[in-house]
Amino acid sequence: MAILALAAPVLAGCQGDKSDGGNPGATGAAAGNPKIGVMIYKFDDTFMSYVRRTVEESGKGKAALNVVDSQNQQPTQNDQVDQFLVQGYKALAINPVDRTAVSVLIDKVKAKNVPVVFFNREPTAADMAKWDKIYYVGAKAEQSGALQGEIVVDYWKANPGADRNKDGKLQYVMLTGEPGHQDALLRTEHSIKAVTAAGIQAEKLAEDTAMWDRVKGQEKMAAFLAAHGDKIEAVFANNDDMALGAIEGLKAAGYFTGDKFMPVVGVDATPPALDAIAKGTLLGTVLNDAKNQGKATFDLVYALATGAAPKTDVAPMTDGRYVWVPYQKVTKSNYQQFK
Repeated sequence: MAILALAAPVLAGCQGDKSDGGNPGATGAAAGNPKIGVMIYKFDDTFMSYVRRTVEESGKGKAALNVVDSQNQQPTQNDQVDQFLVQGYKALAINPVDRTAVSVLIDKVKAKNVPVVFFNREPTAADMAKWDKIYYVGAKAEQSGALQGEIVVDYWKANPGADRNKDGKLQYVMLTGEPGHQDALLRTEHSIKAVTAAGIQAEKLAEDTAMWDRVKGQEKMAAFLAAHGDKIEAVFANNDDMALGAIEGLKAAGYFTGDKFMPVVGVDATPPALDAIAKGTLLGTVLNDAKNQGKATFDLVYALATGAAPKTDVAPMTDGRYVWVPYQKVTKSNYQQFK
């Protein structure tokens, strides 16, 4: 529902900016407002829909924003950058489709001297070093993984029955995001590091990518259950959509009825995830602060578009190029404050 609700302001914005040929997402084209292009890797990503909403709201009355869907296709995003540069946009904000393929984008904007803010998907250090007008807004993925692990540790220690086979080890399965994505890699690694750092032995029964997708998460969880059944003692998912999919797969196998419970953890603290915590099906999640990521992204790209020094009050800048928005642990005890 949240994604559908976003469609109206985007389409309305099309009508408001005739200078851009009615491109989807064009908004706020008042005289004197700088033209800023924003690319989202795909609009139907739940988390990115909330980041997008904040960027759009932050730009109202200040910038002529054109927010476009790259449709999870890097060639499409490359073409969008070309179009924005031809149309004379003053600055760009890019949520890359492929973080390892941004070098070509940097070459394009550098040639036209158009500054860029990458967000949510961090370019490599080598790519960030290619030009002094490149910035990044995101969060430390290792922190989110560590907080996931801490949520499971707290549950394990408070519930002796969580160790079903009484072997002193946590048998778990892992649902990972897009292969090669830094968030997927670091959340996977650091969630288990937090478990072992707490003195709990961990044994991986299975791991597979569900590409951040809820339906794929359900399918993978069904396969995990078919292979390992009641041996599974915890489910880690790199984001909430996959965690919610896993919960649907677990429900089909009889979990969350009576006293049959499975600890499942995700990342993002999306509204559907908070609802699942309230219902007692999701053990916990980690707030990936979409609002402040969106605000910091707009603050930086707007400053660049107007020739001002890049700054934001969301979080301090690191090395003059990075804004790291902190994560927060979300469980039954505090989820209501994030609604």
